[in-house]
Amino acid sequence: MNLTLYVWRQKGPNDKGKLEKYEAKDVSPDSSFLEMLDEVNEDLIKKGIEPIAFDHDCREGICGMCSQVINGIAHGPDEEITVCQLHMRRFKDGDSVFVEPWRSRAFPIVKDLVVDRNALDRIMQAYGYVSCHTGGCPSGGSTHNGGVPDSNATVIPKPDADAAMDAAACIGCGACVAACPNASAMLFTSAKVSQLALLPQGQVEAARRVRAMVEAMDAEGFGNCTNHYECEAACPKGISVSFIARMNRELLKALPKEA
Repeated sequence: MNLTLYVWRQKGPNDKGKLEKYEAKDVSPDSSFLEMLDEVNEDLIKKGIEPIAFDHDCREGICGMCSQVINGIAHGPDEEITVCQLHMRRFKDGDSVFVEPWRSRAFPIVKDLVVDRNALDRIMQAYGYVSCHTGGCPSGGSTHNGGVPDSNATVIPKPDADAAMDAAACIGCGACVAACPNASAMLFTSAKVSQLALLPQGQVEAARRVRAMVEAMDAEGFGNCTNHYECEAACPKGISVSFIARMNRELLKALPKEA
């Protein structure tokens, strides 16, 4: 099949960008979207044109680095996939395809389709982890951690375990931010908060965690959630917006009580 691509090209964060037109010829319907871009880049290199810069790593739908907005949809028209899992049979011969980067003030463009998503890492660094002892000591814990029971031996109700696993499925790609009209990171943040808040080893620091992560999210310049549900629709792992409600409840519990 032959396609006409309109790809966002931008030399750097301080440069003006624009859509440029390219022809993708003899594209196999069985190739992935990234493989198609590889072929386009090979053709550009042969013509002495700088290739299109785009992020990629695992190409297995695990890392989420292949973040692109395709025809106005984060990760493309299929549901619950990343760009590397999008196959060209989803398009028709002669189609025009628009390829753009994530759009958010918190995700400055580095070059072409590559954006800086370190803002999500900084939210995690704020408190997206467990720092207290969660493992028992073979001798009973008296000399190591005060007799804290081993977390692996703690019985977790299956609904809580299932919900924690659902939240942990978030790969931090930022599609929720790119899809949200407000560029909100609340789905990402709530998944990371809920993942730990549902488990005993995460509940010890739950109040400090949710306050720190929400403050970091706000400091990065992300917008707020106004229930558009675009984040859930664009998420390649199907993270539910119900986690946003859970994070809000955790935040309310963590707020100082008035005397």
